[in-house]
Amino acid sequence: MRGLIFLALFFFGWLLALPAFAIPPVVPLVGAGVLKEPAPGTAILMPYLIAPVVVDEKLVAYAYVSSAVVAASPSAAVDVRNRTPFIQDCYVRDVNALPVGKADDPATVDVIGLATRMLADARKVVGTSEVVGIRIIHVQMSVIRPAS
Repeated sequence: MRGLIFLALFFFGWLLALPAFAIPPVVPLVGAGVLKEPAPGTAILMPYLIAPVVVDEKLVAYAYVSSAVVAASPSAAVDVRNRTPFIQDCYVRDVNALPVGKADDPATVDVIGLATRMLADARKVVGTSEVVGIRIIHVQMSVIRPAS
């Protein structure tokens, strides 16, 4: 009986840990020139960004974007952390002003284009020399169901 309980708990723990290992970053790093891992202490996780996905002037889904700002140094990371609310505000204004979809497929998020826009927004708020790049960690779509 104990063995069965142990096996069930092990399997349940394994299922909980699986998504953390199964989801690779969508975009390794945008803006740094060379795609490499950021130095320790320079990646600042941002709050989720909720971007509307609009097709033919109609809201069809929301894209939940998990991202990180990569600072030039650990001391620059402190400046980025202090300005996180202002960066997030700039992100929200940007994704609501312009569509986040691809030109040929508006229902699909243009991850590279969005990361480039987010990099420009973060640099505008914090400073060009302080922000090295943007890492898009995960994009999850939530489709709005049509009214019947």
